[in-house]
Amino acid sequence: MDANASLAPAMQAAPSAAFDPAALSGLRISSQSWRRGGLGSKALVTFTLRNTSAFTIKDVEINCAFSRRDGSHVTDRRRVVPGEIRSGGRRTFAAVHVGFVNVNVSTAKCALVAATKI
Repeated sequence: MDANASLAPAMQAAPSAAFDPAALSGLRISSQSWRRGGLGSKALVTFTLRNTSAFTIKDVEINCAFSRRDGSHVTDRRRVVPGEIRSGGRRTFAAVHVGFVNVNVSTAKCALVAATKI
């Protein structure tokens, strides 16, 4: 038996059982903006989440799509943002580092991917 074959299942990323797609039903991004940080290569996103569901939500995963000035897609970056948003509440996450981006990027649009109900 190959030594690498026994390591392969452990190294594969399994989806987390804690994430609940139904938790996104009452969650939305009400505002978002981004800027460059560091020496211009870091993407820092500021966004506000509103939770209109009947339960508290934590560990929200976002996906940010970055594009050039002409609208062509450059890259995507995903990030799990720790923190809780209470039922009926809102929370602003300021300057969240979502990853490194190309110097040609001029716009960003973030969307919710997953969250955990408490």
